[in-house]
Amino acid sequence: MKRHLILLLFLLLLMPLPVAAGETLTPDTFIFRGGSGRVTLSCTEVRVDADRAYARISFDSPRYTRILLDGTEYPTQQEEAVSWAEIPAFLNRSFDIQATTTAMSQPHDITYTLYIGVDKLAGEEVPGLQKLSVTVPQYARGFTVDEYENGLALIRITEGQRFLVVPEGQPVPEGLHPDIRVLTLPLQNVYLAATSVMSLADATGALDQIAFSSIRAEEWEIPAAREAMEQDRIRFAGKYDAPDYELLVREGCDLAIESTMIGHSPKIMEMLELLGIPVWVDRSSYEPHPLGRTEWIRLYGILFGKRAEADRFFEEQAARVTELSVVSGDGGTVAFFYINANGAVVVRNVSDYIPEMIRMAGGTYVPEKAAAAGVTAASVTMSMESFYQEASEADYLIYNAAIDAPLTSVSDLVARNSLFSSFKAVQSGQVYCAQRRMYQATATVSDFILDVRNMFEGQGEMTFLTQVR
Repeated sequence: MKRHLILLLFLLLLMPLPVAAGETLTPDTFIFRGGSGRVTLSCTEVRVDADRAYARISFDSPRYTRILLDGTEYPTQQEEAVSWAEIPAFLNRSFDIQATTTAMSQPHDITYTLYIGVDKLAGEEVPGLQKLSVTVPQYARGFTVDEYENGLALIRITEGQRFLVVPEGQPVPEGLHPDIRVLTLPLQNVYLAATSVMSLADATGALDQIAFSSIRAEEWEIPAAREAMEQDRIRFAGKYDAPDYELLVREGCDLAIESTMIGHSPKIMEMLELLGIPVWVDRSSYEPHPLGRTEWIRLYGILFGKRAEADRFFEEQAARVTELSVVSGDGGTVAFFYINANGAVVVRNVSDYIPEMIRMAGGTYVPEKAAAAGVTAASVTMSMESFYQEASEADYLIYNAAIDAPLTSVSDLVARNSLFSSFKAVQSGQVYCAQRRMYQATATVSDFILDVRNMFEGQGEMTFLTQVR
């Protein structure tokens, strides 16, 4: 999928631009996300050279030495208190860059998401309708939404998916690009194969629009979903990689919401769409910020016709996370992991949303080197010996029971590898287990932050964590 995205962006760069070569344009919109907020980025001009566009990206700090874009390095120039570089511009869509700063003890790459809007170069993605606004999410990086007149919304999801959501009673515009999938509201017979989305649908009051599930009732940790399946209001329609096509077609399934696991079964996605069932790939699990993951509720508010409910719920969660977050990192060091079938240790990438929630709670996540440069996977596998070197002195151990069986006791952990007996957290009795339901509770990330805070303070009830004796 990543190669396809890079190819798409490369082709975009080669597309003829409707301006003269050598012309310099001023962006109509420039938005950036990422970093600590201490450095401001700007884009004052876009230059057209033959069939390509280049943007001048500036940082209000002289300590940035280069910009990396799709593996190519663009050195910066320094002028007084500013660093800048000219890079190929992907106009009218979000894209990521990595910028190297020397402001820390050693060079450090920071990821920024940029949106450069040039109205005169924007094609008519929705012909005949006026674009009213472009919504770039506050925390999420995986989507943007273009709002059009008559209530239509064009959603762009990372990896190139585009969906035009058309309100009930509105005609579908003619002349759309064939890659734009049209979703006409209301959606009433959704097949949900991305379990993390169920809590978002439940939070907006849209559970009755989910008609099919890829897991059975006993596998749901969300009470409302389990009850709906037990009452046959939601029916099992096969696993994500073996859906019941006959049932879905017969009952008029109008959308399949899949996780990124569908990427391992491209023929399934192809068959669903061949049968007239649009496939939406949820990428919320790739969001590095925990509120970015929850912010996908805004998209599902659009899909389910529950915008007001989704916006209200998200703002409540954002306010609670802000309230719970602390600046100091004196809560203690925390390792979050599980042991796979081969005896290796699987930890979260340091840039993942779970380490970020630990930091928000006032803790320090270990191991600190749980990711190679440029690695975007949520999980990182390491040897037990390497994990011991980095995490044996951690103040707290949290065992991740999302995939593996939960710990029944500290002895159970030691039985999985005898090295755990010498871990500081094992000897001090600070071993916890994260329950499986945590990964289905996308809507309430604040509960995990509070759990970690309570773990540090040694008091208070916990939602997702259980102390192991």
